[in-house]
Amino acid sequence: MNSLRRLSYITLGIALTHLVFGAIVRISGSGMGCGDHWPKCYGHWFPPFDQPTLIIEWTHRLLAALLITAVVALAATAFAKRSLPLVGGRGGVWRASLLAAVTVVVTALFGAVTVWLGNVWWATLVHWLLAATLLAALAAAVIRGGGLGGKSVLTEKGSLRAARGAMAAAGLALVVLMFGGMTAKFPGASGACPSFPLCGSPLSLPAQHVQMTHRVLAFLLFFHVLGLMIAFARRHEAPIVVRAARIAFGFVFLQILVAGAMIGMHMPPELRSLHQAVGVGIWLSLFTLAYLARIASREPHERMAPIADASPAGARPRRAGVGTGEVPAVASRGVQP
Repeated sequence: MNSLRRLSYITLGIALTHLVFGAIVRISGSGMGCGDHWPKCYGHWFPPFDQPTLIIEWTHRLLAALLITAVVALAATAFAKRSLPLVGGRGGVWRASLLAAVTVVVTALFGAVTVWLGNVWWATLVHWLLAATLLAALAAAVIRGGGLGGKSVLTEKGSLRAARGAMAAAGLALVVLMFGGMTAKFPGASGACPSFPLCGSPLSLPAQHVQMTHRVLAFLLFFHVLGLMIAFARRHEAPIVVRAARIAFGFVFLQILVAGAMIGMHMPPELRSLHQAVGVGIWLSLFTLAYLARIASREPHERMAPIADASPAGARPRRAGVGTGEVPAVASRGVQP
């Protein structure tokens, strides 16, 4: 089980690196660095590395190949170990890794479509959504394997109210993430507002509306996660959920600071890349928070279901008193043993 958990962590790390590098591809204008060829680069697996945009795009595709290999290896390993606790059955690593394997294939194929369409903004946005889904599936696999607080939450009790608030935060984070991608790709949107937090000019262009919608949603997320963090601590929710809320708020707070610095310094590529990386961290941390809060809100027997489902195939529970030497409990009214 430890080896499977390590493999899931490694796969998640590769996915994070690939997702952040995708932002570098977009910010540097390298999306068409290999022309309209896919999966090869200008008809070659190893083209002449004489252009920065070609090198960046080729590296991004190499990371994609490594990610596909890691996800397939994770799914294959989980399938082979599906009889172990926390691997097979409901809530096990196997099902999450299978979802990740399907998603990574769809994401790779749509990446080809994005290239063939000339890297248009809406295709990039769909590609970004698929990548976020893949990241969530891999995070779920890590949690189900006992990582990212998944082991601790099995013995902690939370509330359904906390789970609902955390899931709302994760949903809002995904919307903010998508609007961030749209702001970066929509013509003129990234630099449409020269001031922060307000636009600094009348909202007369579609690009300005896209930019300000992204900012409004981001501040709504900030105050929502702040409220969750305070409320969870006051209501003494599950400790791992409280800790996850604090980590998520730290990412959101950092993102506000990075955004302000990015606008104030006139959009340097380094801060734009950092802004994208922190945004990925927000999505991962809030999805993890929502997943942990959902598990903690369940009844104890539901939280332990992945362990119970891992009993050997074909084994049947024995009844008390039948070949066990146990005395059956008498539940009849007024009857004493």
